[in-house]
Amino acid sequence: MIEKATIKKWNEEFSNKSPFEVLTYFLAEFKGKIALASSLGLEDQVLTEMVTSIEPDTKIFTLDTGRLFPETYDLISTTSSRYKNSIEVYFPDASEVEQMVLTKGVNLFYNSIADRKLCCYVRKLKPLSRALKGSDVWITGLRNNQSVTRHETKMVEWDENNEIIKINPLINWSEQDVVDYIELKKIPVSPLHKKGFTSIGCLPCTRAIEEGEDVRAGRWWWENPETKECGLHER
Repeated sequence: MIEKATIKKWNEEFSNKSPFEVLTYFLAEFKGKIALASSLGLEDQVLTEMVTSIEPDTKIFTLDTGRLFPETYDLISTTSSRYKNSIEVYFPDASEVEQMVLTKGVNLFYNSIADRKLCCYVRKLKPLSRALKGSDVWITGLRNNQSVTRHETKMVEWDENNEIIKINPLINWSEQDVVDYIELKKIPVSPLHKKGFTSIGCLPCTRAIEEGEDVRAGRWWWENPETKECGLHER
């Protein structure tokens, strides 16, 4: 475990640094022990471009829940080819999914917050633990202004659940910063974004947002904003 003083020091040191500078430091300091978790969203595509330009062989992985959009699978292939980095795909345990669906139903996530979190746990959290095994640092695309559940997120954090350093290089970026960088670097993105899908997860749990809604309003839209996290970034 990294001491709180070290986390504090890093946050002070990198508070005014660019995402590229933050990544350059951690990719060098923890080479071979650092991984980017990508959901193929806008922020993660930006980070994929940055990471591969600094350290092309960095581990990049995604979690295939079995309920993703077809467009997401196409983007995995396109991105892997574009950046010459084979994105590692982690799947949930088939027997656990079968048992969950048998007892709770195929669309259990609509029943209650508890059932929705169970589905996220089986399909995402458990595979994440396997994906992060052997790494000391986890790179994420979190931004402070994505939702009310992320306002207090720091550039560098200690993730208790996975006992790993978590860095959020884009934490201070605005949505426009992300879009501008994508256009500048001509980064491939999901065609769903042009249809109003701003945050894309599993197909049954994602909808396009309405004008004036925050970028994560389309995720688990039937729940209150304060509960709308899958648990990957639970604080």
